[in-house]
Amino acid sequence: MAPARPANRYEHEAPGDLLHLDIKKLGCFERPGHRVTGDRQQATRGAGWEYVHIAIDDHSRVAYGTRYPDETGWSACYALLEAVRYYRRLGVRFTRVLTDNGACYRSKAFHRLCRRLRLKHKRTQPYTPRTNGKAERFIQTALRERAYAWRYESSEARGKHLPVWLHQYNWHRPHASLNYQPPISRLGHSVNNLVGLHS
Repeated sequence: MAPARPANRYEHEAPGDLLHLDIKKLGCFERPGHRVTGDRQQATRGAGWEYVHIAIDDHSRVAYGTRYPDETGWSACYALLEAVRYYRRLGVRFTRVLTDNGACYRSKAFHRLCRRLRLKHKRTQPYTPRTNGKAERFIQTALRERAYAWRYESSEARGKHLPVWLHQYNWHRPHASLNYQPPISRLGHSVNNLVGLHS
């Protein structure tokens, strides 16, 4: 058996140096499912999927997420625009984005938007999700602490909780790799900042 590969940890020097992007597909539901009830007979048939487009600043780990009904190039573009606007309100402007090789990120629309925003678009090597490890790790945290941590009456209720959880993650949740400070501390913002608390 081959030895485990060493951890490929890196961190860019300043906020805005690199924005990680990724997408998580989640099943939609109209009532609580078997994860909560334990009853596999109560499945919601044909409810479909929703896609959470996530963004995370490499330096600070400040994260942002939006929900879309698909993972097309246009949805990836809208998600990127929303993320860029969110980070600009926090004083962060990006120079590069890192994505996997999904079709939406290879689309002409996404390529044109990156060029218009003056973002250098880098893609991970195929079949190496660890290259985009901060996004992958954030998704696992979001699943464990948000998507599967609470009883939601529907996927719509779960989706409405996303901004609340993101605020908690960015402004209040201690992060081990940040000396147990919340990600927002790396942007020089106080957790008592009213703009941050109510944006």
